[in-house]
Amino acid sequence: MHLGLENKTIIITGGANGIGFVIARMMHEEGANVAIADLNGELAESRAAELGERAVGIECDVVDEQSVATMVARTAERFGAVHVLVNNAGLTRDMRIEKMQERDWDTVIDVVLKGAFFCTRAVVPFFREQQWGRVINISSRAYLGNSGQANYSAAKAGLLGFTRAMAMEQGRNNVTVNAVAPGIITTDMVQNLPHFEKIKVNAEAALPIRRLGEPEDVGNAVLFLASECASYITGDVIHVTGGRYG
Repeated sequence: MHLGLENKTIIITGGANGIGFVIARMMHEEGANVAIADLNGELAESRAAELGERAVGIECDVVDEQSVATMVARTAERFGAVHVLVNNAGLTRDMRIEKMQERDWDTVIDVVLKGAFFCTRAVVPFFREQQWGRVINISSRAYLGNSGQANYSAAKAGLLGFTRAMAMEQGRNNVTVNAVAPGIITTDMVQNLPHFEKIKVNAEAALPIRRLGEPEDVGNAVLFLASECASYITGDVIHVTGGRYG
């Protein structure tokens, strides 16, 4: 299937590792220009060098308004436009509520929600001018709730509300705004967990599709939503969970 992403310019936040980098690589393979935005600027530049031409790594703190503005401006200057934003930046600070400190709450909420706010606001003028754009927010199945993840679950649920509000607001500019909600995905971070094998065995026994997800499974959903194939889909969420919802 021809996705029509050649020469489109894609920004992926948190793009230097895990799902973010896989999305960047898959977009690049489709012929897109890719801006890998990450708090670790050195790693972002290294990842962009791996991809080669049509890729740039940019240090960006998504909770810093000026850092975001600079990142978007650099992307537009390098490639001449911005067409797709993937709000992927996020982190966890997992613990039960009685042990959770204010900073643990604020850090997760800020990176996921304020980051999506700053980045989306920065690209909308480009989308409005060209009357075309895509925003794809990486949520999580955890928006349905996970024990020990009150902050993360709240942030990812809030991201879905943000997605639907932006879809209603930006549709008149031929901009779609959607979300992807991954389940357990075999990133390096997950595979390095001390109890990974137990997670894997339990998932394979319980999931309708009896395997853990791969980063490419998420990437495929993102590429679809970025393409013209999804031009009449907005305000929606694709669950990449192998059938797990609860």
